[in-house]
Amino acid sequence: MQMGLIGLGKMGGNMRERLRRAGHTIIGFDTNPEISDATSQQDMIAQLTDSPRVVWVMVPDQVTDGVIDELAEHLSAGDIVIDGGNSKWTHDARHAEALGARGIRFLDCGVSGGVWGLENGYALMCGGPEDAVQAVMPIFDALKPAGDSGFVHAGDHGAGHFAKMVHNGIEYGLMQAYAEGWELLEKADIVTHVPEVFNSWREGTVIRSWLLDLMVRAMAADPHLDKIEGYAADSGEGRWTVNAAVDMGVPVPTITAALFARFVSQMDDSPTMKMVAAMRNQFGGHAVRTEGE
Repeated sequence: MQMGLIGLGKMGGNMRERLRRAGHTIIGFDTNPEISDATSQQDMIAQLTDSPRVVWVMVPDQVTDGVIDELAEHLSAGDIVIDGGNSKWTHDARHAEALGARGIRFLDCGVSGGVWGLENGYALMCGGPEDAVQAVMPIFDALKPAGDSGFVHAGDHGAGHFAKMVHNGIEYGLMQAYAEGWELLEKADIVTHVPEVFNSWREGTVIRSWLLDLMVRAMAADPHLDKIEGYAADSGEGRWTVNAAVDMGVPVPTITAALFARFVSQMDDSPTMKMVAAMRNQFGGHAVRTEGE
């Protein structure tokens, strides 16, 4: 297939490369001209000759509205816009309605995989009409991991971003539990080989996971995380998850506690948050604050 891709940062740039490796023609646009294949959104669209034209948007939530509004001016009926960024799910129906008034189809797609997605593939959670999903399935198939899992058509508009929001909320809780366990082991004088303990858990235990693998990787580079400040930002989706749970009357105490722990870390240096920050850096390439900054 042929597709336009707006936003070539840590995720978008690797997605472009993975799709190209699968044989797709990807015209990328980014405000950084050194990595862009087009000089503007309009120039990118002009290079798309297949019908329907497909454009994937991979930009921060704060600028998504403007990008989609501009696309609406240059695309035509039958074309497809995919919002793959970490957008708030409540915005998707509005985007679908505005684009739909021009006959343009819209999909929201939560994407997980971080900086490792280029090699491992991305988990994709999609919302929107079935005909649009089927039209771009070759793109989804190329992005997801090999095998039967990794992609879900979660429901109508907003379902993809809602699923990704809950995914990130769960991620908050898992990371917090691992990090608290790490701090407790570090504090216990009786345990003298903390990295080795976590490494021993990677096989055969019920808590083995990719996050655990990344913890071990972080400790291999900095055994006691002495170089990392105990500060972890919250990207917004943890807040959205808790707010949605309040609105729907669903108790999410673990996710809420993990979110509040990040708030605490933003006020004072926290040993637990050293490990949360280390894990975020490992899977997503998120910047960490180093001691002395």
